Amino acid sequence: MNSRGFALFALFMVQLLYGLNYTFSKTIINEGFISPSGLVMMRLLGAAILFWLFDVVFPKEKIERKDFITFFIAAIFGVVINMMFFLKGLELTTPIHASSIMTITPIIILILSVFFLKEKVTLIKVIGIVIAFSGAIYLTLNGDSPRKADNVLLGNTYILLNATSYSIYIIIIKKLTQKYHPFTFIKWLFLFGLLMLMPFGYSDIAEIDWGIYNNYAWGALIFVVLGATFGTYFLNPLALKTLKASTVGAFIYLQPAIAGAFAVFMGVEHIDLIKIFAILLIFIGVYLVILAPVKKKKIE
Repeated sequence: MNSRGFALFALFMVQLLYGLNYTFSKTIINEGFISPSGLVMMRLLGAAILFWLFDVVFPKEKIERKDFITFFIAAIFGVVINMMFFLKGLELTTPIHASSIMTITPIIILILSVFFLKEKVTLIKVIGIVIAFSGAIYLTLNGDSPRKADNVLLGNTYILLNATSYSIYIIIIKKLTQKYHPFTFIKWLFLFGLLMLMPFGYSDIAEIDWGIYNNYAWGALIFVVLGATFGTYFLNPLALKTLKASTVGAFIYLQPAIAGAFAVFMGVEHIDLIKIFAILLIFIGVYLVILAPVKKKKIE
C-alpha cells in the first residue's frame, strides 16, 4: 500500500472509531456510569499513559523550544476544549445529530487552510464538500431525540463549538506533522491537556463508582480510551502528514453514516428514508472529494 493509500485507510479507521464512539460515550454518560468531565479525564489520563509508554519504542526527537508553545496551544484546542464540548454536547443530543454537526468541520478547515496554509481548492472538491454538507444539514434538521431528558439545541451548540475547536487544532498541528513523528507531539499534547485539567477534574474521577460498572460499561470505557482517543489521535496525524488538511477534514462526512448505523443497531436511534437519503448524499460527497486527487495522479 502506497503512502496515500495508507493515509486514506488511516482516515477511514479514525472515522470508524469516532463513529462508534458516539453511542458508547453517550450510553455510559446518560446511564450514570460517568460524568462528561469524568470521561474527559479518563480519556486524557489513559491516552497520556499509553503515548508515553509507547514512546520508548520510537526514536527520540529533539524538540525546538519554540514548538513547546505550539504544543501547548494545540492541546488547548485539540484536547481540552475539543473533548469537553464534545462529551457535554453528546450528553444532551443524539449520536446522529452530533456526528452530523461535526461535518461542519471541513468547511471551517477549508476556510482556515486557504488563509493560513495557502492551500488551493479544486472545483470538484468544493462540489463534493457542498453535497456532503447538504446531506449532513438535511439530516440534522429532520430529526429529534427519543430521549426526553435531552436538550438537542444546547447539545448541538456544544458540538458546534467542539467542531470549531477541532478545526483550529488541525490547522495548528499541520506543520508539526511535517516536522515530528506523531508520537512525539501527541504525547506532549496529552500531557499538557492532562496537566491543565487535572486541578479541576481529579474530583470527577474520585467520584466514579466503579462498583456499578457492568461488562458493557467496562467495554465501552476501554473502547473510548483505547480506540476513540489513543487510536484516533495517533492515526489522524499520520494521515495529515501525507494529505491536505482539507482532505483530512472531508472524511468526517463518514461519521454520520457510521454513527447512525451503529446507533440504530444498538437501539439508540431509528432509521428512516430521510436518514438514508442524507447518508447517500454524504457518501457521494466524500467520493468526489477523494476521487479528484487520484485521477490527477498527485498527492493532495
